[in-house]
Amino acid sequence: MRDVIARAISWVLSVLAPRRPGRHSAEHFAAQTAEPDPTPANPWSRPWTGPSSQEVRAIFKDEWAQRLPAVQRERLWASQFAALGVDYDFPTMGLGSVVTRKRVAA
Repeated sequence: MRDVIARAISWVLSVLAPRRPGRHSAEHFAAQTAEPDPTPANPWSRPWTGPSSQEVRAIFKDEWAQRLPAVQRERLWASQFAALGVDYDFPTMGLGSVVTRKRVAA
C-alpha cells in the first residue's frame, strides 16, 4: 500500500512541478548558451580611489608627529591612514621584539 501511495505522490509532483534536466546531463548543456568573453576593462578608466598625494604628504610631514618616538609615530600614521580608509598595518621600520632576553633559563 505504501508503494502505491509513494508512486501516486511522485506522479502528482511530476505533473505539478516538472523537473528540469540535471546539471550534468546533455540536455542541460544543450540548453545553455555560451556567454561571450567580457572585454577587459582599463584600470585607468575609473578615478583613483585612494588618498591624494597631498593628504599622504601631510600625514608623513607633520612636524608634531616627527617629534614622537618611532613606535608612536608609526601608530599615529596608522590611525591617520585608518581615518582616510586606508589599511596601513605594516610598519616601515623593523620594530623587533619588545622583550630583551639576556639569559635563557634552562
